[in-house]
Amino acid sequence: MSTTPTTPGSDPRKDSLIEYPSLFPIKVMGTKVDGLVHAITAIAEEYDPQFDASTIELRDSKAGNYLGITITVTATSREQLDNLYRALSSHPMVKVVL
Repeated sequence: MSTTPTTPGSDPRKDSLIEYPSLFPIKVMGTKVDGLVHAITAIAEEYDPQFDASTIELRDSKAGNYLGITITVTATSREQLDNLYRALSSHPMVKVVL
């Protein structure tokens, strides 16, 4: 066992509150338009090759103008999640990613 203290930032896997790999839900909100779910699914599959589209959860907004989409990906690293969040957030149909 090492007696050398670990400094913050020295090993991102140990500094994270997430254990990798793990199932990680991401909520996406976008204008309810044709193609939104397909676009979100394609992005999820790009960053998680084992993504199961049958696990997608959909919720209409009260007025029906927006669609909430929850995708659950297998998170393998902080870098993967950061890149996935960037890809989702930058998509023109997406308003919010949580």
